[in-house]
Amino acid sequence: MRIAIAQINCSVGDIDGNVTKIRNAVQQAREAGADLVITPELALSGYPPADLLLRENFCQACDAALVELVKSIDGITLVIGHPNFHEGKLYNAASVVQQGKITHTYHKRILSKSPFFNESYYFDAGTEPCVFEYGGLKFGIDICADFWLGHLPAKVNRSHLDILLVMSSSAYHINKQVSRYQITHQFIKQTGIPVIHVNLVGGQDELVFDGASFAMNRHGELTYQLAEFVEATECIDIYSKQPSRGKLADTQSPIASVYQALCMGVRDYIGKNDFPGVILGLSGGVDSALALAIAVDALGADKVKTVMLPSEFTSTMSLEDASQMAKLLGVTHLECPIHPLLDHYLQSIAQDLSLQLDPAAPSTVPENLQARIRGTLLMALSNHSGAVVLTTGNKSEMAVGYCTLYGDMAGGFAVLKDVSKTLVYQLCEYRNSLGNVIPERIIQRAPSAELRHNQTDQDTLPPYEVLDAIIEAYVEKDYSPAEIIALNFDAAVVKRVIHLIHQNEYKRRQAPPGTRITHCDFGTAWYYPITSNYKTWSAP
Repeated sequence: MRIAIAQINCSVGDIDGNVTKIRNAVQQAREAGADLVITPELALSGYPPADLLLRENFCQACDAALVELVKSIDGITLVIGHPNFHEGKLYNAASVVQQGKITHTYHKRILSKSPFFNESYYFDAGTEPCVFEYGGLKFGIDICADFWLGHLPAKVNRSHLDILLVMSSSAYHINKQVSRYQITHQFIKQTGIPVIHVNLVGGQDELVFDGASFAMNRHGELTYQLAEFVEATECIDIYSKQPSRGKLADTQSPIASVYQALCMGVRDYIGKNDFPGVILGLSGGVDSALALAIAVDALGADKVKTVMLPSEFTSTMSLEDASQMAKLLGVTHLECPIHPLLDHYLQSIAQDLSLQLDPAAPSTVPENLQARIRGTLLMALSNHSGAVVLTTGNKSEMAVGYCTLYGDMAGGFAVLKDVSKTLVYQLCEYRNSLGNVIPERIIQRAPSAELRHNQTDQDTLPPYEVLDAIIEAYVEKDYSPAEIIALNFDAAVVKRVIHLIHQNEYKRRQAPPGTRITHCDFGTAWYYPITSNYKTWSAP
């Protein structure tokens, strides 16, 4: 027997487009001599459909599309993921289609309760397993969390099951594939049942699905591995009830995977929403340099425009480096000095609002005005062209509020929203290893917002290697302040960083969406109240 994995990039709500992708995958599988083809979880509707599932007409459209698709399936068996309204309940379902008919329908039993899926809000849980026979083999079906969180219940006689098909829409984060391997290997060790896993690929708002579908035999050996972040329909041959050894896509480094995830996030956010391109403020700093490289690699230079908006505090080095990088990548680059506008704002504040600023005293007023002037000009260009402004702030800045509302936070998509500053540098080095596009001086210089003379980030923040380690421990690993201090961090620094994280929740609520690459990002997996008097560091 030959089984085809349809690792396809489905779009939420594009039912006709998704059906076309499924039909194309079925045709490719048929031409390759496959007997059976499996799709990812909810391939028909796209994943996650969220509140679209509350619309009766949406579910009806999915049902109607499934009926028409089923009629066209002949000479091959299709296992397809789709929403299923049955007896007054809505299920996350998979159906087995043979000779123009649905022969089996399975309802997902374990519903994900993670903040960014929250399936239990939309779906009812199924109660029965599904086993179907085809070509002399008995196949079981699990849908994503059924397998990752629960495996098959005891009522299934595992000794009579030959192969388990796992249909997933499993979102990417760093080292996610490692955990998938570990869970699959553990399951096989316990049951001796081979597993074929198909995963969705593509960007959907803040989530990226990496594909990376694979098969393991009854010994827990990896026998087939599809590439990450690419659409593909590929076939696995089954001999003696086992997936035979075949293609094993090269394993990428975690940094390479992160870079591809960020590119896919930008590409699909822009492409699936039909934006004509992007605009970003190119400052001569490392964050905007990385954001530009990602944008060009994702979209092509013709869809990217950069704007340098210097003030009196912008160094000549920044101007030169920004211009050089724009030339290296072949993007349209504009320069528009903002100091005349800044002077006008400051004069108006002094004369009309009677706010007297002491030039000798540090103040965030002129600093934030610079950021907001830049944000206003970039948004004006966006309004004129329809292109989306990409913001360039990183996770470290977002965590502690080192960013300006309606200024550098103004835009439609935050490329580096879940990327720490230390990871920014690693990604720059990785991108340059593929071909030098980021001037070395940008990477080597001390980071600075250049909003006042001789300013560096470390004037007000701990060194990034310290800051990022504390943020990772507190946000991503859920360590307590005491546990972080026990890692040899200064107690006062830990307390200050945690205070800043919670103090700036109101800013993050107003930030644009951005690609998730870690276990806990600030967009989909972090839900803390803005108003709270709970002091984390004083808890027992």
